[in-house]
Amino acid sequence: MTDLASRLAAALDRELGPVDDVLAAAYPGDTGSRQPVHTVYVPADRFHRGLAARWGAEARELFDAHARGPSDLRECWGPAAAEVGDRVRAKLSADPVEDLRIDFEDGFGVRPDAEEDAEIDRAAEELSADVAAGTAPPFTGIRFRSFEAATRRRGVRTLAGFVAALCARGGVPPGFVVTLPKVTATAQVTALVTVLEALEAEHGLPVGALRFEIQVETPQSVLGPDGTSPLPGMIAAGRGRCAGLHYGTYDYSAALGVAAEYQSTEHPAADHAKAVMQVAAAGTGVRLSDGSTNVVPTGSPGEVRAAWTLHGRLVRRSLERGFYQGWDLHPAQLPSRFAAVFAFFSGSADGAAARLRAYRDRVDSGFLDEPATATALAGFLLRGLDCGAVDEQWVREATGTTLPDLALLARRPAHRVR
Repeated sequence: MTDLASRLAAALDRELGPVDDVLAAAYPGDTGSRQPVHTVYVPADRFHRGLAARWGAEARELFDAHARGPSDLRECWGPAAAEVGDRVRAKLSADPVEDLRIDFEDGFGVRPDAEEDAEIDRAAEELSADVAAGTAPPFTGIRFRSFEAATRRRGVRTLAGFVAALCARGGVPPGFVVTLPKVTATAQVTALVTVLEALEAEHGLPVGALRFEIQVETPQSVLGPDGTSPLPGMIAAGRGRCAGLHYGTYDYSAALGVAAEYQSTEHPAADHAKAVMQVAAAGTGVRLSDGSTNVVPTGSPGEVRAAWTLHGRLVRRSLERGFYQGWDLHPAQLPSRFAAVFAFFSGSADGAAARLRAYRDRVDSGFLDEPATATALAGFLLRGLDCGAVDEQWVREATGTTLPDLALLARRPAHRVR
């Protein structure tokens, strides 16, 4: 029987070995690097060096004016937010913008070529100066026009011009990503890979230095004419360069005929699109991002708090559904972003750490946790650590383990970038 099992196993290895190789290549798992909790979109002509600090100062001033104590925090963002005020203030002072996208698409509008070319050079100069001064966000990038026929030439020109301008000023900064909007066909992703390869060769950049996100904001990117989703094929067509799938709230909703008043990240149509995105990206290492809300927390104190409450609820809703990143469009949205994120992680951190410790020590916790749940618990704590909701010392003491062991439980590479 042992001999038969060995012969069968050897035959299976020969038969399934190529399948194993394909699966390993297509689903490498999480990269282990930090994922920003948000992407801030700024029209290219409004971007200047030091923008992150200015946004942080404006956001903190608003936060101090309208969230004076635990009761205000609790009223806006729930019980778990009552204790996060100091963390939010520190975040707004030290790291207010985690990911910045300089927008040459919808936020920039249609301009004469000469005007856009001038803004490309100016914005690249400002970003390079920000990076050199150490004041740039840890993640940056641009959004250019789509590869559909009407905007393709302008999109390529902007992308090529911005990369050339950065390389002329010291190179592409670490964490730089470009965003391909309004994708309607896998061939557009393939074309972008060809363009990025050519730019790397032209400027002597390492292969793979230029990565991109796919903006999922058209029905054609969610469901193809054959009744299947193109998204897995788009990820594969990226050949390892696709860093994320970002949901585009308003373009997608409008394309489906949803009335403007009801366009939201919580619309059922949005949930369907994001569920497809989630399944397509699972195990690939491609990160997910929810979209934005266009309700800006400005005006009277009541209007500010109402908008904060709405934004915070939408942020938490996304987090609960496994979307750990979203878009922010205005400095006044930063307090609600970070308050909701910190409350989400800190509010559940004690329970997650206790369950994980009980799982490792094989003692009763009241839950029948399996290895997959332990992976999720460890990943949750690492995300909380990355965004600043919990401290490294607390994580080690609460879980009784080291960060490398926690990364191993989370099935992430041991080397992690904060």
